[in-house]
Amino acid sequence: MRYGEGLLEEIRRRTDLVALVGRRVKLVRKGRVMWGCCPFHAEKSPSFKVENERRLYKCFGCGKGGDAFKWLTETEGLSFPEAVEKLAAEVGVELPKWSPEDEEREQKKKSLYDVVELAAKFYEAQLFEPAGREAREYLKGRGLDSAAAKQFRLGYSPSGNNALISHLTAQNVTQDDIIAAGLARPAEDGRAMRDFFYNRLMFPIGDGRSRIVAFGARALEADAKPKYINTGETSLFSKGSQLYNFANARAAAIKAGTIIVAEGYMDVIALARAGFTHAVAPLGTAMTEDQLHLLWRTAPEPILAFDGDAAGLKAAHRAAHLALPHLKAGYSLRFVFLPDGEDPDSFIAHNGAGAMSVQLETALPLSQLLWRTETEGRDLSTPERRAGLEHNLKEIVDRITDSKVADYYRRGFDQLVFENFKKRAPAPGGARGPARQVFRPGGKFRGDFKPRPLPGSPEAVSSSVQSSALVRAGQAGPRQANEAVRAAKETELGRLLVESPEIALAEAESLAVLDLQDPSLDRLRHELLNLAASGSSLEKAGVQAHFTRKGMAELLVRFAGHPVEDPLASFQRAVSDLRELAGHPTDARRLLERRKALSDRPNDGRGNI
Repeated sequence: MRYGEGLLEEIRRRTDLVALVGRRVKLVRKGRVMWGCCPFHAEKSPSFKVENERRLYKCFGCGKGGDAFKWLTETEGLSFPEAVEKLAAEVGVELPKWSPEDEEREQKKKSLYDVVELAAKFYEAQLFEPAGREAREYLKGRGLDSAAAKQFRLGYSPSGNNALISHLTAQNVTQDDIIAAGLARPAEDGRAMRDFFYNRLMFPIGDGRSRIVAFGARALEADAKPKYINTGETSLFSKGSQLYNFANARAAAIKAGTIIVAEGYMDVIALARAGFTHAVAPLGTAMTEDQLHLLWRTAPEPILAFDGDAAGLKAAHRAAHLALPHLKAGYSLRFVFLPDGEDPDSFIAHNGAGAMSVQLETALPLSQLLWRTETEGRDLSTPERRAGLEHNLKEIVDRITDSKVADYYRRGFDQLVFENFKKRAPAPGGARGPARQVFRPGGKFRGDFKPRPLPGSPEAVSSSVQSSALVRAGQAGPRQANEAVRAAKETELGRLLVESPEIALAEAESLAVLDLQDPSLDRLRHELLNLAASGSSLEKAGVQAHFTRKGMAELLVRFAGHPVEDPLASFQRAVSDLRELAGHPTDARRLLERRKALSDRPNDGRGNI
């Protein structure tokens, strides 16, 4: 440890803890002690105590407590040395000088910070030069203007071998420092020293104090490999222990109570611009233990937002198993899986910030992810396979080193196994026998060994469409036909209302009197009509935020969909079809045939069922 206990005690003694905590918490004096509402958990009556005399704070609700150093690490996400340095500067305590070797090493690092900062400014300027046109066009295609580029200090590294080297040497930077900062490749095999980055879009990477220490770079040539590269390991930068945008996200994450981990630079920028400023990303590799602990110092349950494809599932699985040995009371992970083919950048562009809020609000806990990973899509119809499942679950629990957390996982998994395989259900005729069960998303088992989709999921909707196909083929009776088509039409109607809620303003009268069978759609309808009656504009992002605040985010998930070209016309067709089905319960075949005829017309393309 660099600092002796005597020095630390002197800093504590000089620090006014009440004033320090009072910057974030409203405190009221009761006797010799200050009280307030705890900043670490929601409470209505104060249980958070701060004492200058003892130089400690303590919450009697959640148990959080400590001294001034702990306060800064808990509320600002600083490391312990950073907290010591900050408080020492505030109270006028001079920190001890290091050895000559330490001083030389620190001075060397300081000069490298200056070198990397010079490079960042050079790349920023180049983005707006004529040579940076291709990079600007790429950003424009991704929905980013010059203001966004300046906000995130994006840049461009010119083509050629020594544009940056020439610029830095003109600023009296030595070649040794350029190489030590990771900005150039040394001379070798008869080749002169050359720039490390060229013809790439540049993403500056900052450390915990917002100092630029490295760069991520995206190639602009379509066939370039690799597409992304980072600065190599330097005395300033280790990609396994730092996170993109961490310094900017830290304060917002502490305030939000969580931090979002996306997979790429553009995802972080899209999230931040959509209002999710507590977003970070690993630096081109799978998450490491150092990064995991950095996240946990900021928020107890980070949310990992992955693409919904096989690569995203694999990345989530790696992160889940990485976390197992380090789990402790109150600290875990949650997971968001976006639709296949979507990442946070594209999902927000297509669906808006409100839809992203819904995804984050309904993030999957770590325990549920592990259960799904071991069961979803697997044939568990034999005793041997079920025994194998129990063996795998036991191995997961055995990796958790915290005994209390491990015990809860063990009991949770045992309960799921019992409910899904060992609990005996009444058999026909009153006899009792083992229930036949299979995994379905969300941890439920039902029916024969075929997963049953959640209501409103793409799988569930496609099942309705398949039922409609049976109707067209004449393989379903009139009642079955009507129910199948009506369910599909109501799902279509719900998706239109979620995607284009302003329809409820234009069509309030017809929507209010429509006979609906789906209780979820009925609830969605009533809430939208109430909003319309209150004078709301029913703008999509605002409506989604309203539903999330009211604890009704499941309706947005239930009816999630994609934009259509003419939502109002589609809505009116869906209402007309539902009225026809309600008035003529046996006309489902005729309705489907008419819709098919419409969809087969050239240049129509609006033949929804």
